[in-house]
Amino acid sequence: MRTIQGVSVSAGIAIGTVRVLAAVDYAVERRLIDDPQAEMDRFRAARDTAVAQLKQLRDNVAAEFGENKAELFDAHRLMLQDPDYAECVEGLIAQDKVNAEFAVKSAAEQFAVMFAAMDSSTMQARAADVKDVSRRVMNVLQGKRDSTAQDGSVQGDAVQNGIVQNGIAQNGESHIIFAEDLAPSDTAQLDRAKVLGLVTAKGSANSHTAILARTMGLPAITGIGDAFDPADDGHVAVIDGTSGAVFVDPDEATLTEYRRRKAEAEEHLSLLRKLKGKPTETKSGQRVHLYANISRPSDAAAVLANDAEGIGLFRSEFLYLEREDWPTEEFQFDAYGQVAQEMGDRPVIIRTLDIGADKQVDYFNLSHEDNPALGYRAIRICLTRPEIFKVQLRALLRASAYGNIAIMLPMITSVQEVRDAKRILEEAKSELRGERIDFNESIQIGVMIETPASVIMAGELAAEVDFFSIGTNDLTQYTLACDRQNPSLERFADPHSPAVLRMIQMTIEAAHRHGIWCGICGELGADLSLTDTFLRLGIDELSVSPTSVLPLRNVIRNH
Repeated sequence: MRTIQGVSVSAGIAIGTVRVLAAVDYAVERRLIDDPQAEMDRFRAARDTAVAQLKQLRDNVAAEFGENKAELFDAHRLMLQDPDYAECVEGLIAQDKVNAEFAVKSAAEQFAVMFAAMDSSTMQARAADVKDVSRRVMNVLQGKRDSTAQDGSVQGDAVQNGIVQNGIAQNGESHIIFAEDLAPSDTAQLDRAKVLGLVTAKGSANSHTAILARTMGLPAITGIGDAFDPADDGHVAVIDGTSGAVFVDPDEATLTEYRRRKAEAEEHLSLLRKLKGKPTETKSGQRVHLYANISRPSDAAAVLANDAEGIGLFRSEFLYLEREDWPTEEFQFDAYGQVAQEMGDRPVIIRTLDIGADKQVDYFNLSHEDNPALGYRAIRICLTRPEIFKVQLRALLRASAYGNIAIMLPMITSVQEVRDAKRILEEAKSELRGERIDFNESIQIGVMIETPASVIMAGELAAEVDFFSIGTNDLTQYTLACDRQNPSLERFADPHSPAVLRMIQMTIEAAHRHGIWCGICGELGADLSLTDTFLRLGIDELSVSPTSVLPLRNVIRNH
């Protein structure tokens, strides 16, 4: 038995035969051409075909997993249609008189290097995206057929094209896929009936591929590095998507243990289905409100499907991140109002825009910062650019007439920031009254506790607001002085640190002393190893991803 340790990106256990996918050969011949215009026409035709393929892929993903999971491929289409991208390819063809395939590959490499060098992790991720879409164009130019035809049928040589749907189960069996890496478009086309799990040498927990694996419910492990061995093809393996462990040629004891765990997990899932509609309450009667986190209006369906009691964090910045220009008041009102109406009487806590740091938007024209995590972000942008903030507040207030909306302010470090934000909110209320537009006059206001400063000032802050929600991701970062975007600091950025837990305790105690409730909306809220601690500290609310709601309810009800 060979044991490999990787990084868990999607929980679950898979046992089966390994199928190794060979790395795609991106090599293209550099040829000199006589007619640059004809070569540009070839490129444009191939690009249009690739855009059509992505449209089909987007529709397939939307039909199976929902609109919000398909938006990635809208971004891929926009990338192919970007004038800068086309200008780079066509410029290489015209200036160097090279064939379109070589020009596309060269342009992809140039853009990938540019994106990888950026400070923003969001922009860095685009390096993989531009390679993915460029590979698609090269395949068309080289006459390779994509696995998704216009009629939705599967075609072509799957492994050769880097598409894994048509090459993994020629003998009718299901397999665990081992690969150097998988592009998002590859992962989206997996046949879930034929794939048991994924293991890759490269990648990260925040990659598009990892997100798609979680959406598809596939156990997945990444980052096994040099332990990736093509010779594992055909061998039996066990992957533990929770611990990140991979066992190749497992011994009988390991097989027996993981078969037992897998059976228990399936039984547990059946049990969780029975928990819908049950109160989130301990055996001793301690009640906890169990909410869910969302990023887009379409996510509200998953909140209801998983029986969350409300939305504890609506990340409104995604309404800004996914647009090329400012979202208007009407656009935001429609988005917030849609969620409020869909949730009915259930609370919908909407965080005001949290742009900056790793979330950059071109049209904000933010200056480069050497340390953006400590820079111009979130509430600091809102208070210094009130014209942006007031548009959002007006939309939130208007939407509050259609449901149980609350407003939450991010990255608060002082009482004055809260008072300044409330002053702008009052201005928005006054304007709406003058325009005779309905809104909830008593809309609740809360703050996110994400910095040591806000913990220390929690007593004073509690006098200004209706609730606290602890953002454990940033609270861990700022308490331990560890940039959470820096992978080399993972061993030091321990969210279980006594310092972090003491910060949480101090916040809960301050909230209760001043008569307001306190919740957690960061990733720690779903950490079942800490649920007992949070209950003991008296937490009032936990807001987690929709799929984490029922497992967490089960733990609380059995406490």
